[in-house]
Amino acid sequence: MAKKIIMGMFVLIGGSIGASFLPLVWDIFNVSNQFMDYSFVNIVIGAIIFLFISLPTTKYIEQGIKKIEVLLSQQSLTYLLFGSIGTITGMVLAWLGSLFLIGLSWPFISSILPIILMFIFAYLGFRIGTTRREEWQKMFQTKSKRNVELEEENQLLERKSDETFRKYKILDTSVIIDGRIYDIAKTGFVEGVLLIPNFVLQELQYIADSSDSLKRVRGRRGLDILNALQKENDMDVEMYDGDFEDIAEVDTKLIKLAKLLDGVVVTNDYNLNKVSEFQNVPVLNINELANAVKPVVIPGEQMTVMVVKIGTERNQGVAYLDDGTMIVVEDGQYFMNKTINVVVTSALQTAAGRMIFAKPVHSQKGIKEKE
Repeated sequence: MAKKIIMGMFVLIGGSIGASFLPLVWDIFNVSNQFMDYSFVNIVIGAIIFLFISLPTTKYIEQGIKKIEVLLSQQSLTYLLFGSIGTITGMVLAWLGSLFLIGLSWPFISSILPIILMFIFAYLGFRIGTTRREEWQKMFQTKSKRNVELEEENQLLERKSDETFRKYKILDTSVIIDGRIYDIAKTGFVEGVLLIPNFVLQELQYIADSSDSLKRVRGRRGLDILNALQKENDMDVEMYDGDFEDIAEVDTKLIKLAKLLDGVVVTNDYNLNKVSEFQNVPVLNINELANAVKPVVIPGEQMTVMVVKIGTERNQGVAYLDDGTMIVVEDGQYFMNKTINVVVTSALQTAAGRMIFAKPVHSQKGIKEKE
């Protein structure tokens, strides 16, 4: 759609230039043809020329517009408001100053210089409006007693964001499918805006349409999580429609987008986590958060577990806590599918999670607890 609009603007500009300047061109080259004297013909010729010019340039113009959109989305409302007011004021002043120059009817001064002045004054107005916006705000505010009280309250209650606060939390495919981000965001522990890039949504849709039943279920679960996030009024969820067409991999696109927006990548993908850290991109890893909030166990502590399978080493058994933490029970194979009391001997923190080592409270094998 944007491509068609840009090409249409090129056609309109070409038609206007053709109607204004092509008659002068015909006179310079002594082209005398009654057919060329019609304004409609000159408009069509100019429009066709600019249509061909738009074909190779539309792509670059569209990319430039997307970059401008991203840049503007990062700015505050007051920045955009006072910047617009300053730009319009500068252009009006430039127009008033150009009236005298236009009246001189000198070739360069009357035609080119007013345009140059327009750009210069517009830029100066924008800079003055944006760099001094706090002073402009104070100038227009009425300092009544009530306003002063409200301003003091806002200064006390409003939490100022510092350099450690990043507005956008960019979700990757794995963390959406995982689903725990919904519960975490619902509790209010995630600040800022949850940003879902369009290329992540496309990957989710591709997974949901997969012929593999397992992938299809995971993809549909991810889409359900997105819908649930969007319906929550307490969560700020936004879509990012841009794309990096020169990059094929979704993980690389996420890292580039995080650098562009100064955002944080939210994932539970171990490899994406390490690559992001290497490129100095902040990462929130859901798995690391889950491991951090698991209850701490200390050697000598007792717990009741059910041995569900045989371990890798001789006579070992494996049990699990409710949060998924694996417990390796010494001599646990003698208590398969039984609930026993164990005492913790040590705990090991790994990249995959926390592992607890324990042994039965009974020192002899196979002795059952007294009822």
